[in-house]
Amino acid sequence: MALVHEMEASGNWLFKRRSWLPVILIAAGILVMYLTNRQSILFNMRDELIFLGVSFLGEIVRILTVGFAPRGTSGRNTSEGQVAEELNVTGIYSIVRHPLYIGNYLMWLGPVLFMRNIEFDIFFLLVYWLYYERIIFAEEQFLRRKFGDVYDIWSQKVKAVLPSFGNFKKPSIPFSFRNVLKREYHSFINIFLVFVILDLFRNYLLSQRISFTPMWIWISAPAALIWLAVRVIITRTKWLEVEGR
Repeated sequence: MALVHEMEASGNWLFKRRSWLPVILIAAGILVMYLTNRQSILFNMRDELIFLGVSFLGEIVRILTVGFAPRGTSGRNTSEGQVAEELNVTGIYSIVRHPLYIGNYLMWLGPVLFMRNIEFDIFFLLVYWLYYERIIFAEEQFLRRKFGDVYDIWSQKVKAVLPSFGNFKKPSIPFSFRNVLKREYHSFINIFLVFVILDLFRNYLLSQRISFTPMWIWISAPAALIWLAVRVIITRTKWLEVEGR
């Protein structure tokens, strides 16, 4: 098999299984906390709020992407594979080609920073890049075949992951908060869930007792209620259904 076909095939394989990455990162993070200097992972409110803020920055990037994304664009890919009825080249896609992957990176960087381990930070960066490089390659191969010269011209102007703010074009459709709620409520709660899990294991490794730091409980409880409310709305109503999204 030619290398280009092998990279595309592996990228599609990884894309369909990308939900494994969080599990692997959590397991690796717990191992790092077990092996590291325990004093380095002591609770520090300022630092941990900063780590949470990094994750929220990633969620904001995703919100700005999803909120302006029409139905049938590459940003609406599913676990079954690549989807693209039209090429989205406005809004955030006018400054960077893969904003969702940038958002994902920042979302996971927050928990990685929680370990306070520079070696693990570097390890995460390398693994994330190698993992998503194949996925990006497979997605771009699909888009090049689908849109031909239109895609090539756009990709020459807009970089894959380094934003070019001078290229910004106003989004072609208005922002949809309802679409964001529908598509991002799982990502939203996952941020808190991961931090709570890491906090639980951190406290156990330090004290040999199962406990949660109060700050993480007070922060995560309202987030869980928001998730539950959105879940009920989605399962029992059509309020979050938006035409063309």
